[in-house]
Amino acid sequence: MRRYGLSDGQWERIKDLLPGRKGHVGGTAADNRLFIEAVLYRYRAGIPWRDLPVRFGNWKNVHRRLRRWCESGVIERIFRHLAADHDNEYMMIDSTIVRAHQHSAGACKKGVDQAIGRSRGGLTTKMHAIVDAAGKAVALSLTPGQRADIIERFFARLKQFRGIATRYGKLKSTFLIAVQFVFAIIGIN
Repeated sequence: MRRYGLSDGQWERIKDLLPGRKGHVGGTAADNRLFIEAVLYRYRAGIPWRDLPVRFGNWKNVHRRLRRWCESGVIERIFRHLAADHDNEYMMIDSTIVRAHQHSAGACKKGVDQAIGRSRGGLTTKMHAIVDAAGKAVALSLTPGQRADIIERFFARLKQFRGIATRYGKLKSTFLIAVQFVFAIIGIN
């Protein structure tokens, strides 16, 4: 297993949830695992899409495929499927502030809330999560950073991914999908 790669156990848990598998409508994608590892690598290392290593293929194709999966709800379905297997001993609400990189603030406004707010720390996004007794995410939400809260193992693991600890993406939908994606993979363990 390469650094930031999926273990065989993690791959087994999600491979049947992905489009492009054998017997699924449409073309067969032989590189689903490589694609998942490319996205995971990008968010773990916190690099721009253009700096994605060549072994993952053309960065534009990886980014385009992630946007398609985002728009069609693939990542959210994976997250919800894995989150349904949670520990009901107790649930907790957790939240954290994520600093928004200066390049994340340029998305088209047109009445769409991108969940970036201005606070004393500059441009920020606040992530809210409901986590189970094991610290596994069950539900996620984003709001602008200056919004007030009504907890921390969950976010300590999440912020190991530099591309999440600092928000680089412009769109709320893309950033929320990134958080769901990372936690779906983390939650497999």
